[in-house]
Amino acid sequence: MPGDYPPSAGKAVSGGHEDSNEACSAVNGGGFRAGARQALLLATSALASPLLAFAARADTSLPGKAAAPVSTVEVMQLAMFVGVMGAALVSAIFLIRERGRTAAQNVQLRARIADVNAALQRSEALLNLRDQRLIVWATDNKKPELIGSLPLESGAPDDRSAFLAFGRWLMPRSAAALEHAVAALREQAKTFDLVIETQAGVPLEVHGRKSAAHVLVRFVSLSETLRNQARLKIENQRLSADHDTMIGLLDALKMPAWLRSADGRLQWVNRAYAEAVEAESPGVAVRDAREFLGGQAREQIAEQHKTRAVFEQTLSTVIDGDRRMFAVTDFAGADGSAGLACDTSAAETIRAEYERTVRSHADTLDQLNTAVAIFDTEEKLRFFNQAFQKLWGLDSGFLLSAPSNTLLLDRLRSEGRIAEQPEWRRWKENLLSAYRAVESQEHWWHLPDGKTIRVVANPQPKGGVTWVFENLTEKMDLESRYQTAVRVQGETLDNLAEGVVVFGPDGRLRLSNPAFVALWGLTAEAVKPNVHVSAIRDLCDQHAANSPWGGFVAAVTGFDDERRDRRGQIELINGNVLSYAVIHLPNGQVMITFVDVTDTVNVERALKDRNEALEKSDQLKNEFVQHVSYELRSPLTNIIGFTELLSLPATGPLTPKQREYVEYVGSSSSVLLTIVNDILDLATVDAGIMQLDISEMNIDRTIAAAAELVADRLDEHRIKLAIDATEAPASFHGDETRIRQILYNLLSNAANYAPEASTIRLTCRRLADGVEFSVHDDGPGMPPDVLESVFRRFEPRANGGRRRGAGLGLSIVKSFVELHGGTVRIETGQDRGTTVICTFPDKPSGIPDTPAGIRDAAE
Repeated sequence: MPGDYPPSAGKAVSGGHEDSNEACSAVNGGGFRAGARQALLLATSALASPLLAFAARADTSLPGKAAAPVSTVEVMQLAMFVGVMGAALVSAIFLIRERGRTAAQNVQLRARIADVNAALQRSEALLNLRDQRLIVWATDNKKPELIGSLPLESGAPDDRSAFLAFGRWLMPRSAAALEHAVAALREQAKTFDLVIETQAGVPLEVHGRKSAAHVLVRFVSLSETLRNQARLKIENQRLSADHDTMIGLLDALKMPAWLRSADGRLQWVNRAYAEAVEAESPGVAVRDAREFLGGQAREQIAEQHKTRAVFEQTLSTVIDGDRRMFAVTDFAGADGSAGLACDTSAAETIRAEYERTVRSHADTLDQLNTAVAIFDTEEKLRFFNQAFQKLWGLDSGFLLSAPSNTLLLDRLRSEGRIAEQPEWRRWKENLLSAYRAVESQEHWWHLPDGKTIRVVANPQPKGGVTWVFENLTEKMDLESRYQTAVRVQGETLDNLAEGVVVFGPDGRLRLSNPAFVALWGLTAEAVKPNVHVSAIRDLCDQHAANSPWGGFVAAVTGFDDERRDRRGQIELINGNVLSYAVIHLPNGQVMITFVDVTDTVNVERALKDRNEALEKSDQLKNEFVQHVSYELRSPLTNIIGFTELLSLPATGPLTPKQREYVEYVGSSSSVLLTIVNDILDLATVDAGIMQLDISEMNIDRTIAAAAELVADRLDEHRIKLAIDATEAPASFHGDETRIRQILYNLLSNAANYAPEASTIRLTCRRLADGVEFSVHDDGPGMPPDVLESVFRRFEPRANGGRRRGAGLGLSIVKSFVELHGGTVRIETGQDRGTTVICTFPDKPSGIPDTPAGIRDAAE
């Protein structure tokens, strides 16, 4: 009965809001078996009740009297009826119970469906939010389904095909990573979580999952915080990838590279670094702290990093035993530094060679007389030589400022250095078209100053133009002058009195003039051009007894290594004398000239005869002078001796008048003896028998002796003698007697011209290669005409002097000085006195030993 099992019955109809799994369990096998057991119990009770009632009736009827007999059929019918009724009753009860349970389950299922619908609506609402989008692939490989959408600012397109084309709206790196992840998810069921970046710079999260029936990829737009995190993650990924790329690149470079920590220790090096420090691997180089640069270089880098983050300099280090130059770049950051070294040894060698070549070319161009200017691809002046600056007269400041070609042309035009053109702009554009041309261009400029310039524009392979300005003014002028000179030469040769004939290297006649024909008595037909020299020889040999034409032929046609010019004379049969000269020209030709020297030879002969007569006369004069001088010397000696004897007190007293006459006789005799001695000295020099007694002489003693000889004359006129020998050497080699005579003559000459109460200065000083004596007086000086003849003999000139001498003093000075190998010069001028300077070598050298040489030195 339903009321027998109230708990179960309550449970069957309870709670449509419980879990659907529990409801399903009640509906399934467990619930059905419980109902069957209850139906079985009910059916048994229904069948047992009539039987129990029938038995009861039977029992009750037995004590009283016997009842009516009941047949077996009736009993069976009764039992069947009771069974059928029990079964019907049980079935009815079971159906009622099942119906109630089904109704309860329906209520529960309806509630569950309502819950599921609500959840579905919530899910659809969540999926349709604008901050996420799903791509769903079914297992049957149908087209994927897209659910939801992303914000517009993310840059993701709404269109299905455009969205699935990831490369169109994602950054290349993000698109590649996403496509690889999706392929791995669909093929290998590898889940993923990525952060990608759109081309708009917005980060998105992407999650990939796979279930039994579907493959899902969800794109989620992040919040601001998550977006920043995503950006950082993307940036980290990018930096990590860039770091790996850079490390790979640095490791592949053939240049040593390194990373250091903040304390300067090595953290990483590449293979080139390891090879440079001879380490087995980069790890060994880092572990052993093998340094590529020396300690001084590292200290220099660290010192510069204190003020600048970047160090760039060329340093040297030793690699494989060779010192090489490296361009080192080292960057210092907050947490360490990184460096790179590029081997520039070969580049430095090439650069140095290139710079030397450029300087050599520049120096070569600078020495050219042709103006050269080089412009670069931007038409800026990059080089010019001195000839260019000189040609256009431009200042260096303007040229060094790298003016453009256009500006240069405009300035030349404004300064009137190039001719004005009718269409200036078109002319300039045509000129500057050389920068776009392939072949060289040539122009001719006629400048206002009369110059003619050949302008060549040569385009360079790397751009730019080299302009060459060749000044052909002189060349054209020379060509014109050459043509004129050829014509003038022809006219000159034709009108020369000197015969000229020129033969070529082949021995044939090139040119001749009428004088040659006339001197040798030839005809014009015989000396036509291209006539061989042997033919002319045959004709000329007829006019000379000893003809030189055999030598002429040898000189013209010979092959001597040394082509020597020669000269000579030839006397013709008619009595004329010709002077000839064979001259070898540079071009292999030979020129022979002939001059009629008949008159000159006759005059020369007459002059020789006259010269012989003059030499005999000069010899007679010298012999006479020597004879007279010797003859006068003895009487003068006697006169001087007797005069000195008369002046002695022992001889007897003299009246003042007599004493004055004796002094006059003595002084005149001394002067005359001096003149005679000078004449004898000059005669000795002229005869070539003068011998110098060279020895080491004391300069102070010699000066003092000469000064003592002229002391009386100086005192007579109150003239002072100032001697300056502070810079003079103590001694030098010379003939002391002759040098004292030289100084005496110079002081005597100065005393003759010095004013009263003046000062004569005698100076002696050392020179680099000798000794110099100079005597200066404050006399009137010498005019130029007197200075020219001052050293000539027997030409006395008063010229303001107190007395007139024989004119031999300075001649003797010059002769004796030159015998010592020295020189004499005079410095004088009007009203500024006269200085005679004598220079002697330390040791006389080059003194002529022969009489003729001594005579030449004296003259």
